Amino acid sequence: MHIHILGICGTFMGSMAVLAKELGHHVTGSDANVYPPMSTQLEAQGIELTQGYDPAQLDPAPDLVVVGNAMSRGNPAVEYVLNKGLPYVSGPQWLADHVLQGRWVLAVAGTHGKTTTSSMLAWVLEHAGMSPGFLIGGVPQNFSVSARLGDTPFFVIEADEYDSAFFDKRSKFVHYRPRTAILNNLEYDHADIFPDLPAIERQFHHLVRTIPSEGLVIHPTTEPALQRVIEMGCWTPVQTTGAGGQWQVKLLSEDGSAFEVMFEGETQGVVEWDMTGQHNVANALATLAAARHVGVVPSMGIAALSAFKSVKRRMEVVAQVRGITIYDDFAHHPTAIATTLDGLRKRIGDAPLIAIIEPRSNSMKLGAHRDGLPESVVDADQVIWYAPANLGWDLGATAALCTVPSIVSDSLEGIIERVKSQAQPGTHVVIMSNGGFGGLHGKLAEALQ
Repeated sequence: MHIHILGICGTFMGSMAVLAKELGHHVTGSDANVYPPMSTQLEAQGIELTQGYDPAQLDPAPDLVVVGNAMSRGNPAVEYVLNKGLPYVSGPQWLADHVLQGRWVLAVAGTHGKTTTSSMLAWVLEHAGMSPGFLIGGVPQNFSVSARLGDTPFFVIEADEYDSAFFDKRSKFVHYRPRTAILNNLEYDHADIFPDLPAIERQFHHLVRTIPSEGLVIHPTTEPALQRVIEMGCWTPVQTTGAGGQWQVKLLSEDGSAFEVMFEGETQGVVEWDMTGQHNVANALATLAAARHVGVVPSMGIAALSAFKSVKRRMEVVAQVRGITIYDDFAHHPTAIATTLDGLRKRIGDAPLIAIIEPRSNSMKLGAHRDGLPESVVDADQVIWYAPANLGWDLGATAALCTVPSIVSDSLEGIIERVKSQAQPGTHVVIMSNGGFGGLHGKLAEALQ
């Protein structure tokens, strides 16, 4: 079958394309912005990519068009599909019908940490010899692909609360029907589709409604929004993580690179790994709980986590030039920015830390998170904010509220010049964006040479 995917370079759609190819379909796709790591992964899989949405790409007509949630009415390819009556479906629906049916699905949901936690969980099951399938919104370095079918009934999926398609406004995760569900955390996000936090809580409740009574829900004790979700109705056993929960940790290093794991008061072992930050410790705890539900004893899960490598674009060291370390990070919400910088600061001590931040997500562009931004960067020594042309609010006013030196730049050249003038050997530079950022990482490394 010839499947054409509109919006193929999104992390979800690109991963879905890999699975469709593995199932034996002829897969093609198009996107407005074709950039790594998804474009390189797709090309390596032999999937043909087209830049833009010219309807000519749909002639001759494919057997099925899978429509990404970034597509909207008015898009020329979408209008062509509708006018010609071509068969079309959302990505989550296709996945539910052709990949997840009849499998033991382990879903990871939450505002932050979905990609990292899904990668951890897939790796723990792999390490235990369970050869799971997975679909992850990033490229885990333990696997080097973002999706695969796997050889057993177990399937790990990053379960996003974003909508499914322009014709299906339910959250993607409602399609997945997990048996094991991690609810990592819950804050207001996706201001382009959700009016407020209760609207997102309602979607999480819809997810909880689909989990069988023989399944398991895992969530931290520290999240009031998740507590409200559970109180709306839960028909499934629950395990909790963190203070007062069944799963707890004792930090053995302040930066989170070593910690002891306890389950129901009994010590299970010690994780020593390359990751930092309280958020990753919390992700690890939820991972161990989910893995235990499918039969991986905690000691085996702990051994796997000690060999876990992070996900591409999650505090990934992309260059080390003249003693200056450059990281690529996906953080695009104040909480994620704060926890990431906190973890790095605890690891590097007093070394100089420059944060470069692009407010690129839809919620950022709408200004939904601007009040939280000044507080999110307190662990940096200085911040460079990038102001894209289409930003609908005053980034300069937000930068002025920061307690650390902050400037706003509207060009990559300006950012590079600023870093060149400031960075000394021993400086750490973190570039934070959920997009390609115009190839800033490579350009900066080159300029620092």
